[in-house]
Amino acid sequence: MQQLNGYWSISSVELEDGTRKDFKISTTVDFIEVTDTSGVRKKVNPKLDGSFITSDNFETFLVKKIQDSIQLQYRTEFDQWNETVLSTTDSTFSVLNKDQKIYHYKRFTPFNFKSN
Repeated sequence: MQQLNGYWSISSVELEDGTRKDFKISTTVDFIEVTDTSGVRKKVNPKLDGSFITSDNFETFLVKKIQDSIQLQYRTEFDQWNETVLSTTDSTFSVLNKDQKIYHYKRFTPFNFKSN
């Protein structure tokens, strides 16, 4: 699951009925860091200079192999939920949540407004 380490933006969401919503740009990016069987996920906001605005809020998760799938198991003081990892590559990943929505992510590329 080390492939999940880094910054990710949502590229699309597929609903249970097959409807797909594409996201051309997102003002929020997920930072994910996985170490062994646990991880941290944090929402950050990219700035035009390539840095990020962050807060102290984050979610922790456990990485569990269940039968033939990998699950990210989240638990906060307010809720708990699982996401099933459907696919991972160096530049994309997809997860299925409890509402049967499939979230597709692509690796975030920082803004670059420098001219050559």
